[in-house]
Amino acid sequence: MNSYSKNIFISIFFVTILTSCSSLDGLRFWKSDDIDPEKPRELISFNEQKTLKIEWDLSFDGENEIGNFEPGFSSENIFFADAEGKVVSLNSSSGEKNWEIELNFLSSGVASAFGIIVVSDIDGNVIALDQNDGSEIWSTNVKGEVLSKAAIDPKTVIVKTGSGELIGLSKSSGEIFWSYRSKLPTLTIRGSSSPVIFDGQVYVTFDNGRLGVFDINSGYLIWDGAISYADSNSELENLVDSDSNPVVEGGLVYTTNYQGKLNIFDIAQKRSVWSYDASSFFSPVITRGLIIVVEANSNLKSFSSKNLEESWTNEDYLNRTLSNAVSFKGNLVFGDYEGYLHVLDPLNGLTIGRKKISKKSIKTIFSRSNSLYVIDESFNLFSIKI
Repeated sequence: MNSYSKNIFISIFFVTILTSCSSLDGLRFWKSDDIDPEKPRELISFNEQKTLKIEWDLSFDGENEIGNFEPGFSSENIFFADAEGKVVSLNSSSGEKNWEIELNFLSSGVASAFGIIVVSDIDGNVIALDQNDGSEIWSTNVKGEVLSKAAIDPKTVIVKTGSGELIGLSKSSGEIFWSYRSKLPTLTIRGSSSPVIFDGQVYVTFDNGRLGVFDINSGYLIWDGAISYADSNSELENLVDSDSNPVVEGGLVYTTNYQGKLNIFDIAQKRSVWSYDASSFFSPVITRGLIIVVEANSNLKSFSSKNLEESWTNEDYLNRTLSNAVSFKGNLVFGDYEGYLHVLDPLNGLTIGRKKISKKSIKTIFSRSNSLYVIDESFNLFSIKI
């Protein structure tokens, strides 16, 4: 083959290859710029309107794997505990310690009200401490691990165990007044919602995907309802665990569950009045005439609280393993797996602020007065101002 013939052959060969490439364009392994649907969405630029500032931060011990170590508040103080058993009282403005004690390894965070704080350890002991100095008031073993913080009223402390038992204890002595055991499904997500006390009743969601409403004095089940129904033959698809606290507001109870629904119950009618297919680990946020849900895939969706029609959807944070969202000074704030805090305008769903505060995943956010309090997976506690 002469050189001219060889050049023609090579040209034909490359044309054939290029033609073949275009015909293989749809194959995912061939293209280098395909988007993996499971890959966390890259952050995009935004018009900054809000600035976040770290006021103070403190480091604690252990691994905050499921984000259930929540702080408690009272007046100018914040109470915090870590998995290693350290419990502290801090000045909420400066972060300076008022007192510190050491307990057994703990299973959940701090509840605070009516002069006491309540924590639970890994051996099933529910422990009440004095807010002023951390001294122990009482300790009661409830024969089950408590993975969520307690709820407290003037007479009663309510806890829920990982086995689905709801227990009412005396606030003054720790004596068990009553208990209720829900039916636990075969498969659940590790974690648990906290009970909510409102108007003499206890509102709680269970691992079987149901909402229950109880009389706080007797533990009597007043009414209950399904957040969603399991209707598959697969145990995995029937996993409708509700690890989010119910939100009680305006005569309604707002609930969510995993692989289930956003469901609204009317307290007076004692039944569901509206639902929407959704999967979420977190309580819905009710703010500025909107109901906002952080879905399990980190998609954000909002609905008008007046007509319950969809308002906006934000997919900019898809698969970024978002934390819970909170309403703060008219803004919506949440964190992600890379340690970023994000601020959205809740009226249109657009990002208006962002700051990286940690090298670890943000697990939980709380708002209190003029500050945000943020906890990451390594038990770093941040006080944030906007």
